[in-house]
Amino acid sequence: MEKSKGQWSSKLGFVLASAGAAIGLGAIWKMPYVAGQSGGGAFFLIFVVLTLVIGLPMLLSEYIIGRAAQKEAVTAYKILAPNTKAWAWIGKLGIIGCFLLLSFYSVVGGWIIVYSGVSVVGNVIDPAVDPGVFFGQVTGTPKIALMGLALFTLANVIVIALGVQNGIEKANKFMMPLLFIMFFILVVRAVTLDGAMEGIKFFLYPDFSNITGESILYALGQSFFALAVGFSCLVTYSSYLKKDVSLPNSAGSVVGLSIFVSFLAGLAIFPVVFAFDMEVTSGPPLLFMVLPAAFSQMPFGELFLAMFLVLFLFATLTSSFSLYEIIVAAVVEKWNISRAKITVVIGLLVFIAAIPSTLTYSTLGDVSIFGRNIFDFTDFVVSNVILPIGNLLIAIFIIHIMDKQVVKKELLQGSKMGEGFYKVYRFLMTFIVPTVIVIVLVYLVLQYK
Repeated sequence: MEKSKGQWSSKLGFVLASAGAAIGLGAIWKMPYVAGQSGGGAFFLIFVVLTLVIGLPMLLSEYIIGRAAQKEAVTAYKILAPNTKAWAWIGKLGIIGCFLLLSFYSVVGGWIIVYSGVSVVGNVIDPAVDPGVFFGQVTGTPKIALMGLALFTLANVIVIALGVQNGIEKANKFMMPLLFIMFFILVVRAVTLDGAMEGIKFFLYPDFSNITGESILYALGQSFFALAVGFSCLVTYSSYLKKDVSLPNSAGSVVGLSIFVSFLAGLAIFPVVFAFDMEVTSGPPLLFMVLPAAFSQMPFGELFLAMFLVLFLFATLTSSFSLYEIIVAAVVEKWNISRAKITVVIGLLVFIAAIPSTLTYSTLGDVSIFGRNIFDFTDFVVSNVILPIGNLLIAIFIIHIMDKQVVKKELLQGSKMGEGFYKVYRFLMTFIVPTVIVIVLVYLVLQYK
């Protein structure tokens, strides 16, 4: 039978794959609308602080666990805690979280595919059609939304079936650099629009008067979402990593890229929102209304919009690759099933699970769960419940269960960092990370009990 085990061909391949897992819908699609709903610049500042103090140590922790065990997420915890099977549930929780995340993530991926296809033939930018109305037509027509979902799922299945080097790594090396180039073009145009300065001020000037406990909860959830930590996806990714690669350098590169892309996303979106007098708290549709408005002001706008949407699709796919990979690798490892076959099966299951979220904006629009529609409820559970719990369990595992010398060896191996760096990391993971997560979870319980 075909094995899931592979290896990154280079450090660059690993960093780009990890960055690809992080730089996708979290940084580009979700950051602007969550920041818009939660205080703008103040939210972004809190997000950056939490990403550096909480997200970075958590990213390192997943890297350490994966490379130490050299196995995918579920098996890794079994190997590193051989006297109990309970800790393997961290990996299993990650698989459940990835599956739920894919059930709404794939919906947005489908929207992007539809937008990309329509844009390529030159039909997105139309002065006679309001961007909000067009978005409603795409998401509110079940056949169109389900077709996009099916195509997005198929793209994932093809790449994941090809494996680590031939599929995931090659795709990321091509997609990520092109995305940055197009992002810079969009940012330059956005910040030079008339009225853009109000949007820049909203995004970069921290006004803490609108910050609440819920805003901090969302900022922490966004930090975890943007770095893809808490699912143990990066445990699986780092299990394919060579021993001479510096984990601190790799993690620093990924965190830096994630924050930078989130920053670019804010600069690309908020100036356009204010320049065209759009609603900053529009939620998930925000990006799809802003992009056509921004590119309509450029020469050859439809062409640039088509290019950006295709690259945005690439970024979305690089993130979904990591979500699929943790599920596929775990199943292949446990049952020794053909990678290609199990990828197809999982793709079909994800497609079925995503149908309710896909129909949220059409036939299931009236369905409400605790005051949220199906799409928003699934997003909330994944980002603000499963991710914090997953990260808390990983923090407990790496400090209190995993062998300290193994943690230290993996953290510093291949790196120029010394004892001082290890002590700071251990202090953060012992005291700061779990304390912040517990406070946020207690607030969540008190808020929604």
